[in-house]
Amino acid sequence: MSKTITSEIKIAVELDENRVPEKLMWSAQDGGIELEEAKAMMLSIWDSSAQETLRIDLWTKEMPVDEMKKFFHQTLVAMADTFQRATQDEKMADTMKDFCDYFAEKMALKA
Repeated sequence: MSKTITSEIKIAVELDENRVPEKLMWSAQDGGIELEEAKAMMLSIWDSSAQETLRIDLWTKEMPVDEMKKFFHQTLVAMADTFQRATQDEKMADTMKDFCDYFAEKMALKA
């Protein structure tokens, strides 16, 4: 029997009096990250028994709209890459990347 290892990723959210995020901090000891500040995060977890995605989407008051647009674009590109690696479905991954290019064009993210 092989020994298992547990690795933790921690997220701390500092809220204002209205429970709106003011500060996001994350740590991943195995990755050498300790209380790194972030302005936005998206976390998706697959619930196999319910066959649905559970999500946490947070951003701070200080997250500028132009950065949010870049964040979404880069997240969409990463999702297309992950989809291709996980499914080996290059045709759909390419279609998703085409949408990412369209998104970037419409958001004026690429010159």
